[in-house]
Formats: sequence, C-alpha cells, structure tokens
Amino acid sequence: MKSLMAKVTRGLNLEAKVPVCDNSGAKIIKIFSVKGLKTRKGKVPAAGIGDMVNATIVKGKPGMKSQVVQAIIVRQKREYRRLTGERIKFEDNAAVVLKDDKGNPKGTIIKGAIAKEVTERWPGIAKIASIVV
Repeated sequence: MKSLMAKVTRGLNLEAKVPVCDNSGAKIIKIFSVKGLKTRKGKVPAAGIGDMVNATIVKGKPGMKSQVVQAIIVRQKREYRRLTGERIKFEDNAAVVLKDDKGNPKGTIIKGAIAKEVTERWPGIAKIASIVV
C-alpha cells in the first residue's frame, strides 16, 4: 500500500458499525479486523481514512447479511491532519465494499464526498468518486 500524505488519526475501533456509501447492496457493516496494521501487545487495533478492513454485513439486501467482505474507509468523523496543516473531518463515517484484494469496488456509484488520501492509495475507488475533498 502507498503511504498517505497525511497523519491520519484512527477514528474507528473494532466492532464499529459503519454505513456503506455505495450501491453494492450492503447498508451497514461491522469492522472486525484492520488489514496490515501492527500494534503493540494488548492495544486494540483501529481503522482510519484509507485503511482496508475486514467486516461483516449487518444490514443490507436479503441474503447478504453476515457475509464477510473487505471494505475501505472513505470518511470519518474524527479529525485528522494533512501535511499542509489543514485539519479535515466529515459529518459521518462511511466505507466502500470491495470485490477483490486489488481495491476494485463492488458498487458503481459512491454517494457523497471521499477523502483525497483515499484516491491516492486506491485508484479503483478514485475512478467512480463524484466528489473528492
């Protein structure tokens, strides 16, 4: 994974329920692990902007409930700092469900804005993004 041009504060803990902002069929997912994150012993991992997470679908189309999916966090309420000195935060938390490990999204439309750091790291999501902040 490419490094980010920001110091992202990780704002989503494990077991966090996050709404999905694409048209993949899932409505709410629950995070159960963060891919590629190393922590010290006893520390609970957390996810931030641009992180790939493993999650289960809590709410969605019939037959999708309790499926294990991979997702990318595209918005978070917790404030984070860019290297230019700007501080960015969104009104809500949001994720995009993936169809493979490469970062290609399952849906074809993303509702709402996504962070610029996500487009740097995941070009597949950048292609279908309507608003980048």
